[in-house]
Amino acid sequence: MKRGILIISLLYFLLGNVSITFSQVYNKRDKEGKPDPQLSQKDNDFMDRQDRTFLDTVQSILSIYKPTIQPVNRERTMAKLLMDAVFHDPYAAYRKPVQDFFHARIDLVISELENTKVDHGIKIWKLYNMAFVARTKSATIAFDLVSGITSGSQDFAMTTEQVERIVKQCDVLLITHRHEDHAQKDFVERFIASGKPVVAPEQAFKNEPFFSHILHPERSFDKTQQLKVLKNTLGLVVLPGHQMKATDNNCYLVTTPEGITIAHIGDQINEGDFVSDYEWIDKVSSKYKVDVLISNCWTNDIYRIVKGFDPQLVMPGHELELGHPVWDRVPYWGDEQYLELNYSKLKASKYPVVVTIWGESYSYIPAK
Repeated sequence: MKRGILIISLLYFLLGNVSITFSQVYNKRDKEGKPDPQLSQKDNDFMDRQDRTFLDTVQSILSIYKPTIQPVNRERTMAKLLMDAVFHDPYAAYRKPVQDFFHARIDLVISELENTKVDHGIKIWKLYNMAFVARTKSATIAFDLVSGITSGSQDFAMTTEQVERIVKQCDVLLITHRHEDHAQKDFVERFIASGKPVVAPEQAFKNEPFFSHILHPERSFDKTQQLKVLKNTLGLVVLPGHQMKATDNNCYLVTTPEGITIAHIGDQINEGDFVSDYEWIDKVSSKYKVDVLISNCWTNDIYRIVKGFDPQLVMPGHELELGHPVWDRVPYWGDEQYLELNYSKLKASKYPVVVTIWGESYSYIPAK
């Protein structure tokens, strides 16, 4: 087993079994209020000015150049590289320009959700990490909603108002697994209080008083279940995935009344001596039609997973999650040495890939 996978598996095990988080260890604000206690105030001020310049440039580029199927233009590539430069600062989440950028990106999603009616196909928004919202004419489906609080900075995380407005726009929340960067108590409580269903594996929120209100459908490759949302019913397959051996990771296939199937596989990863999930991954397409696959970008064999699902479109996520140490914040530039990724092989394949940034959306309309 690769040493990197062993380290990550251990760290994620700790995340799921103790209360301490990466951000509590790694991102501490200086008692004098400086984002980086190792820098002087003058140096911190310079970093803030640089971040604002970089992120203002990113905003300008993204306002003109929208997400497209690979290969993308140079302008969007530059925007992603600038984001990598800013967000690989260990103290990025504590910098005001970074906080303003993130809140502005989330406001874009909220505004679109509140003002967008989808008549054809499916529109998918990326919020943060693996948080995506998908809307068709009949339903709005949320996956792995989190506020960004894992960054360690309350000022970086979505505001209470933003969280409430997002929940109001969604019909159902599906959570892939128990880790804090995918499952957040605030969102679950608000969905339940609104009478909206929440789906999760049994390992998530076991000690919370609302646990009994969460739906725990059977994890089975062969079983299609019914999930009622408002006036509609969704088809639901919960593929029995894992993030390594210790963590159940539900891989969802959700089919809307329009016949569109979206798959969200959270942090699905097998490695080393534990590769049993490939027994079903390799044959998903033989049993199910998948229109859109949302996968974490860092899984060790994303190309094999995509081939197994055989989707019409791939939308990766999990880039630059700030609760992780710098070396584990997967960059947009694509670090092929990290976990020996084969992401570039996927991008060069027949499968259409759309890489989005927080606040962006992409519309997919199935071919007739």
